[in-house]
Amino acid sequence: MRVLVAGSSGFVGQRLCPALVEAGQEVRAMTRHPDTYDGAGEAVYGDVHDAGSLATALQGCAAAYYLVHSLDAADFQQRDLAAAENFAQAAANAGLERIVYLGGLGDDDDDLSEHLRSRREVEHALGSAGVPVTTLRAGIIVGHGGISWELTRQLVEHLPAMVTPRWVRTRTQPIAIDDVVRYLVGVLQAPEARGRAFDVGGPDVLAYVDMMRRVAAIEKRPLVIVPVPLLSPGLSSRWLSLVTDLDTQTGRSLVESMRNEVVVRDDSIRQVVPFQPMSYDDSVRAALAERAEALLQL
Repeated sequence: MRVLVAGSSGFVGQRLCPALVEAGQEVRAMTRHPDTYDGAGEAVYGDVHDAGSLATALQGCAAAYYLVHSLDAADFQQRDLAAAENFAQAAANAGLERIVYLGGLGDDDDDLSEHLRSRREVEHALGSAGVPVTTLRAGIIVGHGGISWELTRQLVEHLPAMVTPRWVRTRTQPIAIDDVVRYLVGVLQAPEARGRAFDVGGPDVLAYVDMMRRVAAIEKRPLVIVPVPLLSPGLSSRWLSLVTDLDTQTGRSLVESMRNEVVVRDDSIRQVVPFQPMSYDDSVRAALAERAEALLQL
């Protein structure tokens, strides 16, 4: 099957493309910079914000993965919605059988943050032109280079003691990047996954503060955490930009999402793609090992 990957150069895409090739798929890696793309698959030019560029990129494809978002822009909701609408129409015009989208966990009945609401809007927009969408909804994805994981790691490594806002008590269900990729590959041709949304997560449900403590224990670092009742998203994001390499806008988007509990409510994905996901501690060790290897290659 010829499959387009939109977001092929990103954190998930650069791992998904080789996994799809290994699974026997013909991968077309969509990028705004095909001349410098050095990942798996055939590089093709395409920009989700340029509707005219998508027809050529999607030509001859049977399915597509959509791994695009723009958290670092102040108007990310509008940008992401417009991009998804462009892609949906181009996919319908190209006769695609399916779009696979990686979205975000979160209860629709909750007061979702702008970031999580945007993920839902994109999910619906991708199906607006009639192409069936398979959605995998994930919380924190643990892997070298992932934004949420890097936030956790850098806080632990840069601050032996920290004053934290109340969101550190919010529960989440982290998942290893390798397991996300395994699910993404597995749902591609599964007939029972067509047009459905699935929650994906690892076996551990943890508060953010417990995630940081586990990372500190694995790295054998001291960590003292003092929660405070009031610390606004704006102040939190500025604090994060000082002690991590996240920009303020991305930090604010993530912090606002951390008020929402993001845990798996429906584990039916386990019947569609059956395997045992990695524990949080093992996923942390894998991410740290990958980072260490990458640093050796610099």
